[in-house]
Amino acid sequence: MILILWLIIGAIVGWLGARIAGRHEGLIASIIIGIVGAFIGSFIGRALGSGGVSYLTFTWAGFLWSLIGAIVLSAILNMFNRRRSHV
Repeated sequence: MILILWLIIGAIVGWLGARIAGRHEGLIASIIIGIVGAFIGSFIGRALGSGGVSYLTFTWAGFLWSLIGAIVLSAILNMFNRRRSHV
């Protein structure tokens, strides 16, 4: 059940993060961006002293850090896509 919840929240976070960064992704890409963004966001949160993050519980702070991580990941992907299209 936890895996399904991770996939749903990952899809929401990935879709929101990609949209904010100007990307238009499908469902699978949104899930991947959301899950990887959650790890990036937790790393950023810990580096800034936000405290420990539990991966098995839902918190709004965790959702926010995941969204920030998804935005960062989407922005990085945008940089690579722009660089590739200008070559």
